[in-house]
Amino acid sequence: MTAREQILDDVRKALRRAAGLPSPELPAPTLRIPLSDRNLYADLFVQKFENLGGKSFRVRNTSAVVPAIAELLVQKSAVASNSPFLRKCGITGLAQVHAGFTQRDDLKEACAAADIGITSVDYALSATGSFVLLSSPNEARLVSLLPPAHIAIFPRSRILANLDELLSILPRPADQTSSMVLITGPSRTADIEQILVRGVHGPGEIYAVIVDEE
Repeated sequence: MTAREQILDDVRKALRRAAGLPSPELPAPTLRIPLSDRNLYADLFVQKFENLGGKSFRVRNTSAVVPAIAELLVQKSAVASNSPFLRKCGITGLAQVHAGFTQRDDLKEACAAADIGITSVDYALSATGSFVLLSSPNEARLVSLLPPAHIAIFPRSRILANLDELLSILPRPADQTSSMVLITGPSRTADIEQILVRGVHGPGEIYAVIVDEE
């Protein structure tokens, strides 16, 4: 008996199974979604998001978005995703914001030169202060990853309780997108001496603009 066979035999004995028996079906996953007031999700998201080093803005409606971020855009160049919600908020009409890209090379060049990337989000998770972006023609990954600062603008209705609720809505994300990105705070990494450095693998600054009324 080889070492591998011995290990497998020991496992079978521990499970009280004999060789050749089919594996039992796995139990259905248990999703734990808190039954709390959805109006509190935005407050919890802001708390978690800012604890991670992000900065948040709460605005009443879409017309208040541009004034809320105007100071961030002063003497800055920005690139925006093709999200319809950004158009509704008036972001793509700003002079310093480049948008409407359909060719990857053009988008890559613009993102590499931009100071700020502006996106919406597909969902946000209140339990961790995370953005959830599904890669698509409307939300290209480069916009949220390549510029040194990232602004995410989204309606409050997109805030979910936690990852379990997200997976209850999207049990098979790969059926809808080639990439689902969860962004939790500014990019950060630490070397062997545990010196924390921001902005190495993505934006070092991150902002959330939550729109209460669509």
